[in-house]
Amino acid sequence: MFLTLLERSWSLAQHNIGTLFRTGWAYVLLLAAVNAAIGATFSPSAGFSTVSYMTEPVDAVDKGGLRLLAVLVNALLGFSIAIAYVRRILIDAHDFPLSIGKRTLNVILNQILLSLIGIAALVPLIIIALLLAAVTGGIGLFFLFAAPFISLMVVQKFSVILPAAAVDDPLTLKESWRATSGLGWAMAFAALVMSLLAGCLIGLWMLVLQAFNAVLPADPVMIQVGSALFPTGLILIGVWIFASLHATFYGLIRERFAARLGLTQTDYKTADARRLQAREKAEKALARVRRLRKP
Repeated sequence: MFLTLLERSWSLAQHNIGTLFRTGWAYVLLLAAVNAAIGATFSPSAGFSTVSYMTEPVDAVDKGGLRLLAVLVNALLGFSIAIAYVRRILIDAHDFPLSIGKRTLNVILNQILLSLIGIAALVPLIIIALLLAAVTGGIGLFFLFAAPFISLMVVQKFSVILPAAAVDDPLTLKESWRATSGLGWAMAFAALVMSLLAGCLIGLWMLVLQAFNAVLPADPVMIQVGSALFPTGLILIGVWIFASLHATFYGLIRERFAARLGLTQTDYKTADARRLQAREKAEKALARVRRLRKP
């Protein structure tokens, strides 16, 4: 199932690059304009020492605050692009080019909730791993390295609430956890690989911009253009990779979207069988616990 999720997510992303720009073009233009405006306030006399204002060392409190504002605005517009992209893929929505409202707020709140869940899962795992390391050494270190991945698995099992919120599906955390039974580790591995891919693409994007800066003359306008393009490209890469990934996860728990995402009936049945197996195992474990509790 891991290979299926990875293959389908990548295939979905490959075939929808155009969709990303068709649905998010207005947000992309606004994103580039905001980054250009904020980058211009730094006004470097000899150019940035790095590729963008976003990656420059902070040398003043005001600049640090301005950069935090830039991060928040980039995140807001990134969520807006992701929502438009997922809605077009899943329900063929043709929304107004710029729309930031309750739906966007719901997705952002869900993302914050997922982040808190990830932290809540990671902290006790690290504490347990450190205690084991103090006693057992190697085993504790192994659990210490495994803790982030376990936390990632937990977050991914809940993560389908993001595309659900984008299409106004009132999917709860409890329903998400149950619907992804048997898929958690496959989802975690797929998310890990796609995260590495996103990191590689962002690094490549930075190298491309650095190459252009080295070739082109040190013109103030071109410096600001390159500075604005880096965070804009970073947001687009992140949205493209992770929105495609979570849309695929969502398709596996909502049969009516499976065909639209390119998932075959076999893929859906396999995912359903894994959920049933996980549910049966959980029921057997609960039955054993109940028997043990009986006097």
